[in-house]
Amino acid sequence: MYRLSLRKRVAIAFAMCVGILSVLWGFAFFAAIKLSEDRVLTSQLQYAADNYPSIALNLTGYEDASSLPESLQEWAKTPPRPGIYEFESEELHVAVISKDEGQYAFVVFDVAGVEAASHEDWWWLLVITGVVGTLGVLGFLLGVVVMRRAVHPVIQLAKAVANIDPERLSADDLKRIEACRLGDDEVGLLAKTIEKALERISAFVERERYFTSSASHELRTPITVITGAVELLEQSKMSVADGKALDRVKRATLDMKTIIEMFLCLAREVDDGQYDESFAVIPLLNKALDQQGYLLNGKSIDIEINDDVAPTVCGHPQAFFIAVNNLVRNAFEHTLTGQGPIAIVLKDHELSITNHVNNDSDVQANAASASQGYGLGLGIVQRLCERNGWSFTLNRDGAHIVASLSWS
Repeated sequence: MYRLSLRKRVAIAFAMCVGILSVLWGFAFFAAIKLSEDRVLTSQLQYAADNYPSIALNLTGYEDASSLPESLQEWAKTPPRPGIYEFESEELHVAVISKDEGQYAFVVFDVAGVEAASHEDWWWLLVITGVVGTLGVLGFLLGVVVMRRAVHPVIQLAKAVANIDPERLSADDLKRIEACRLGDDEVGLLAKTIEKALERISAFVERERYFTSSASHELRTPITVITGAVELLEQSKMSVADGKALDRVKRATLDMKTIIEMFLCLAREVDDGQYDESFAVIPLLNKALDQQGYLLNGKSIDIEINDDVAPTVCGHPQAFFIAVNNLVRNAFEHTLTGQGPIAIVLKDHELSITNHVNNDSDVQANAASASQGYGLGLGIVQRLCERNGWSFTLNRDGAHIVASLSWS
């Protein structure tokens, strides 16, 4: 049976269930008919035996309405049409027969002592209800058993898939499915597809781990070399112009190191718990202000910081620093002389940075800068926020641009 398709198995199971129930109902009806016949004949014979040796007939013929029992004479004057009539109160069954034109004969069957009494009807109803209930329960159990056998491969596959942890795939997960034992039907095809998908995901995760481990070393090595060379150059004598250029190289190297670390972190499928770390916001905000402070050199712009609260955030601290660094850099870089102050407001669940703009062109410039996002792009910043459960918004409030980073 399991060589057939799932659709055919379900159809066959349904047909088997209906067929078995039909046979059972047929036997039940046949038994009810035979019991009724036997009871009528037995009752009739018992009625005759009770009146032995004078066998009374309870079936009588009448030539006209006037000869009928008194209880039927009024009814017979109607006159009734040919047919069979029942009178429950008199316990009589009457057959009307057409003789000549306008003339009728009557056959009266007295069922007293033959027809079941009222209390027997209740017993018969109880028996029939029990039989129907038993067949119904039997049909339900039969349907459950047959359908479970029919869809057993689906249940088997579902249990195998339920035991697989998508976050931690291993070689043993592929052995759980074993598509070869599920046949060549729809379930087997689905199992093979899931097996191939798991193989591709496992291979991808393995490649990702290899790439991030190799790329981490290959990308950090030149940054380390540049950092060492900058430290050596700082110890030597150089002109003011060379010192400024060296400061730019140092800042760019630090930024590149931060970006490389974040890209590698985003590329990893497994974060090793780094996204569940709890950290304070104020130290990271001060670090960003120090790193981007050079952008305000030569600009008469004040910074108003409202940090009455000291919130903590759950997530990846390096990701939070890069996001805050973006907001601070955009605000410092696109605020012109005399357009201050830049307002930084720190709340329990939000950090907002507000800077002034003069016209729509400034708004567009700020928005474009935010979308480009310090070399990362708004998509990367939003991905950082989504990965950590934060939200980033950029809105214009009158003559201000408000950039907000919020967390729960």
